[in-house]
Amino acid sequence: MKVVSILCVLLWAICVTPSFAQISKEQVKERKLMKNSSRSELMQKATKVARKEAKKMGKEGWLIAPGALPIEKQLDKAYMMSYEYDDNMFPNYIMGEAMSIGENYDAAKMQALELAKQNLAGQIQTEVTALIENTVANKQLSQEQAASVTQSVMASKNLISQSIGRTISVMEVYRTLANKNKEVLVRIAYNSQMAKEATKKAVREDLEKKGEKLHEDLDKALGW
Repeated sequence: MKVVSILCVLLWAICVTPSFAQISKEQVKERKLMKNSSRSELMQKATKVARKEAKKMGKEGWLIAPGALPIEKQLDKAYMMSYEYDDNMFPNYIMGEAMSIGENYDAAKMQALELAKQNLAGQIQTEVTALIENTVANKQLSQEQAASVTQSVMASKNLISQSIGRTISVMEVYRTLANKNKEVLVRIAYNSQMAKEATKKAVREDLEKKGEKLHEDLDKALGW
């Protein structure tokens, strides 16, 4: 059955480019503010943003799947998870999102989940690349070492995607198009420690292929 797939950019996360992904100073500053905010403040922020987005999505014809939480509640959960960071400003959960159109709901959902994993792998690349850049700033890795590792990270999207284990479903909505096809949107989350392990495995394989021995330095610098 033919499925037409459309990969979407995360509404709240970082944009991944095919060449070199970066996290801006503004984003780092915003993360620090989030980190220093109380849980009640974050809940208020999440609820406000979720309510606004839920209203917009409702007007666009999005509906919840049978048995699912209301759109606003799903968004509230998604935003709260996306606001959590560790002391290095690395997210506790990395998010992926995708949409897919199919002749029936199940086919569209299955393809959307697969695309969301690809999107998630791209987000992981972005976050780990930023972490590597930070090790250079802290002189834990040389620029040459970091460049080599970064190259491996950026070349390992498929390996990272294949290494991703069980994800957390944070959102699932759908709408029926004029031609009766179903369009399904999903958002998934992945534990950051598991994400680092997936990246570590992929990068090690790539470095070994190139005959480079940066494993110990990499483990020490990134706390792996």
